[in-house]
Amino acid sequence: MKIFYIAAEASPFIKTGGLADVAGSLPKALAKNDQEVSVVLPLYSAIDWKYRSQFEFVGYFYVDLDWRHQYVGVFKYEKDDVNYYFIDNEYYFARNSLYGEIDDGERFIFFNRAVVGLLKYLDIKPDIVHANDWHTGLIPLYLKDYSKGDSFYKDIKSVYTIHNIKYQGIFKSDILSIAGLGGQYYNEEGIKYYDCINMMKAGIVYCDLLTTVSHTYAQEIRYSFFGQGLDGIIRKHQHKLKGIINGIDYDIFNPKTDKTIDYNYDAKDFSQKKKNKAELQRLFHLPENPDVPLIGMVTRLVDLKGIDLLDYVMDELMNEDIQLVVLGTGENNYEDMLKYYSYRYKNKLAAGIYFDEAHSKKIYAGADFFLMPSVAEPCGISQLIAMRYGTIPIVRETGGLSDTVIPYNKYTNEGTGFGFKTINAHEMLYAIKKAIKLYQDKDSFNKLIKRDLELDNSWNKSSIEYLEEYKRITNG
Repeated sequence: MKIFYIAAEASPFIKTGGLADVAGSLPKALAKNDQEVSVVLPLYSAIDWKYRSQFEFVGYFYVDLDWRHQYVGVFKYEKDDVNYYFIDNEYYFARNSLYGEIDDGERFIFFNRAVVGLLKYLDIKPDIVHANDWHTGLIPLYLKDYSKGDSFYKDIKSVYTIHNIKYQGIFKSDILSIAGLGGQYYNEEGIKYYDCINMMKAGIVYCDLLTTVSHTYAQEIRYSFFGQGLDGIIRKHQHKLKGIINGIDYDIFNPKTDKTIDYNYDAKDFSQKKKNKAELQRLFHLPENPDVPLIGMVTRLVDLKGIDLLDYVMDELMNEDIQLVVLGTGENNYEDMLKYYSYRYKNKLAAGIYFDEAHSKKIYAGADFFLMPSVAEPCGISQLIAMRYGTIPIVRETGGLSDTVIPYNKYTNEGTGFGFKTINAHEMLYAIKKAIKLYQDKDSFNKLIKRDLELDNSWNKSSIEYLEEYKRITNG
């Protein structure tokens, strides 16, 4: 099949979050299954020159946004048997940040229209166009709208994936003129959302297949607590909703070959993991003690990540014989909270209020446990990376965390981590205490490490699930 995968970001070119990890690894996995895969991205000025210098200029065309006649430059790059196309327009993409600009609505309407126009410009008619999150939510609608007057777009099937339903691309309704969409789409069953348009809603309504990034999250978003105002329209379209769990790139996340960690290891011999722990303690200026269980967190410091739970029981947690390392940035109140606690408990808690990819890898490799107390988590990548490095996850059982972490059973010695169900700080604390208790039983703890190191959370299985769904909607 010919598959075009559309995203606002993708590793290794540009990344702000988990979407980039998925967009950087799923197309590669699809290509390994003998599919013809192309990825389309905006050509941001922030993309490193080491990549940009290798891009091949293909040509250009124009799209009309109301009165604007906008240039669409096309660049191409090949990597891992995937064709990458970059949409160039400096007016929209030569910015200091990827998102959060005052004209984000127009910027990504341009990108959506440019992508659909690109297909005809390249004269490549794909079987599947796979759009992701709000930034590409209008693409399924444009494909259907264009197909009414242009046979080229007929029979192209669209897939739309929700990675995080909180961010929806809501803009004032007068942007419809820029989008070039008729009033027939501006209704409660279409893209209307109160007195605005909602780009994510467009993707949900007009796609042929709606997916999200875990089985549990696909169930959760049908209800108001998780649905962020879109639960009603999702229930209406639930017949085309499918949850497919994310994987991770096992070539990139590999403790045996990873050059960013200090000592390499694998499931056959993970004795070197202790040395990584000592390096981590040194890096974050904690006492070098191999016998103290070290808990790591690599997270955005926002309410949905459950940081309030940590705040509520921090004093009780610090009474335990543990160390805690937190890496990440976010809302000021959470950053200040962690700075305060790291000063108060400087021999037990280290807070890195920044993000560094190499330091995150050192936490995955050096910590004994990895804490994710998320209020909501569509899939979660961090717990998969942690298990890949033999670091035992402690998670709230929601979304993809529920699907990927099997709670440890001390009686049967089964499971892959520790979990707690309710959004309750003391239930989280109880789960941490159970993990600490297991740590004292070195034989059982090492068996759990080995089990996690031997797991397969790569894209192998999930990419085949996507292919099966692609074939189903194309009758292939």
